[in-house]
Amino acid sequence: MIGIVPSTRFLTAGERIAEVLFGLIMVLTFTGSLSVAESGRAEVRTMLIAALGCNIAWGLIDGIFYLMGCLAEKGHAIRAWRALENAQNPELAYEAIGGVLPPVIARMFTPVEYEVMRLKLTELPRCPEYPGLRKEEWFAALMVFFWVFIVTFPVAIPFLVMNEVRHAMRVSNAIAVVLLFVSGYAFGKCAEYKPWLTGATLVVLGCTLVALTIALGG
Repeated sequence: MIGIVPSTRFLTAGERIAEVLFGLIMVLTFTGSLSVAESGRAEVRTMLIAALGCNIAWGLIDGIFYLMGCLAEKGHAIRAWRALENAQNPELAYEAIGGVLPPVIARMFTPVEYEVMRLKLTELPRCPEYPGLRKEEWFAALMVFFWVFIVTFPVAIPFLVMNEVRHAMRVSNAIAVVLLFVSGYAFGKCAEYKPWLTGATLVVLGCTLVALTIALGG
């Protein structure tokens, strides 16, 4: 419970991978809806502007949601801290301490160990009245925006440098498949679950989600 109010919600490797996958699927819904037979440079330009704008918007939204999550986590921590400060007896204090620990770990401590923690925690300064955001959390929110936004470019670059829409589409799709697989492989490594299988699964899942989104008019 020491350090209970500072948020621990900095971007993990899994969260960064999830943001990349989200950005990829978003941009693929635009590139996948482009008609190879009917599209010219004007249609390609419109598609690229729409894809870029969409990923900017969703990057901002994801960043705001991240900050909201940090505040919610800190609010929970402050409530637990106040419960500890206002506990009328040791048992209520132990319950407050256990409430901020993972259940498996909380069950491992004995009353004597809880009492040691309670005594140490009573030496801490009083908890803040309101949660706040630190510069590291603002930076993490910026990184959320960055990951969603930047993934637009590898998929979009073929349309910027190639005049033939059909060829640009093939190269763009190949890049997207590679990125989906690499992201899935990295996620599998983080999750300790068969990276090659996870990579292949995310390629299939990503392509399926894009197809469904396009079919539903997204």
